[in-house]
Amino acid sequence: MTGQRTNWAGNVTFGAQRFHRPTSVPELQQIVARSTRARAFGTGHTFNTLADTDGDLIAVAGLPRVIEIDSANDSVTASAGISYGELATALNRAGRALPNLASLPHISVAGACATGTHGSGDTNGGLATAVSAIDMVTADGDLVSVSRHTDPARFPGMVVALGALGIVTTVTLDIVQTFDIRQYVYEDLPYEQVTTHFGEIMSAAYSVSLFTDWQNKRINEVWLKHRMENGKSFDAPAEFYGAKRATKNMHPIAELSAENCTEQMGVPGPWYDRLPHFKMGFTPSAGQELQSEYFVPHKNAVDAILAVEKLHEKVGPHLFITEIRTIAADHFWMSPCHNQDSVTIHFTLKPDWPAVRQLLPVIERELAPFGARPHWGKLFTMEPAKLDSLYEKLPEFLALAKKYDPQGKFRNEFLNANVFGATS
Repeated sequence: MTGQRTNWAGNVTFGAQRFHRPTSVPELQQIVARSTRARAFGTGHTFNTLADTDGDLIAVAGLPRVIEIDSANDSVTASAGISYGELATALNRAGRALPNLASLPHISVAGACATGTHGSGDTNGGLATAVSAIDMVTADGDLVSVSRHTDPARFPGMVVALGALGIVTTVTLDIVQTFDIRQYVYEDLPYEQVTTHFGEIMSAAYSVSLFTDWQNKRINEVWLKHRMENGKSFDAPAEFYGAKRATKNMHPIAELSAENCTEQMGVPGPWYDRLPHFKMGFTPSAGQELQSEYFVPHKNAVDAILAVEKLHEKVGPHLFITEIRTIAADHFWMSPCHNQDSVTIHFTLKPDWPAVRQLLPVIERELAPFGARPHWGKLFTMEPAKLDSLYEKLPEFLALAKKYDPQGKFRNEFLNANVFGATS
């Protein structure tokens, strides 16, 4: 198949010579085996050229749909192209759940895990922390299976792998019993409360999000997602650290309609319909947008937030909204949360790349003293040498890539510049 394709935001046009949509794993193996350059394509929710290639772009959405629940082992195996929304719906019908979800249910399972995508919560790791096994097609067309149990030494390098080791066909995830969530929103949280009580605020619920436009020394909205235990939940007070409880459903961008947002006002609902910010049936966008996100160690969170706040006049004209969340540490070599509890500062930006390209280095300079790691799937301008220095297990990851892809079939300009710079 040929034809021009773009990512979800429309800011990246893929340079692939050929586009494939295999309908079976053997067909995928054949395509990969005869290709000289190949990359997997999921739901296109990457804002940079991580998924691009000048060779064969291979969509995994056409592979046979797999959702196999193994209740005895508390796991589910899903095909790579399945979205979290589709998987969650099936799990909930079976009385099961994933421990965490991202703010969008529309993204693919394999793509989200491969790029270190996350939800929120002091005790919740990124989405990849649920992965216990993967099947993938390697550069020579072989189908290999790896798991945390059979290959514990290398498995931490094979989950958040940026598509550099092969094309994933199925992912096996840990699951738990289904649970309900009550969601509340509070408005106008003063910055002095954030700086004084950051830890208490971010641990006040199962999942917490702070939304700010960096203006007027306030957090515009606090979203608290409380897990119900034995039918009981947080009794939401009228005030929360000086913020006022909202009297209607809210959108993260207050001026926009909340119609496409998940239910709030403390109305109980299943985990999959409360942990994301947006409903499955709606396009979760203010229109075209660009996104950038930086992970800083939890211990540096307040200083990092204050550093960005100093830029409010520069950031404001280009920003829709910023979201601040916490994520627990993981052990994946190329994860931005590797060996550190983290706080993320996420920027949803207006679709003006020339302006954003000038803004990001300014933000990155302010965050540099705090060891900020950018999200692999979003926009950043950090120098490759600086980026590489943030990943202590990079040499081991490069060796793993050499084993599974000795000729660099799955590499592209993005990976060569930002990951393989020392060997390209």
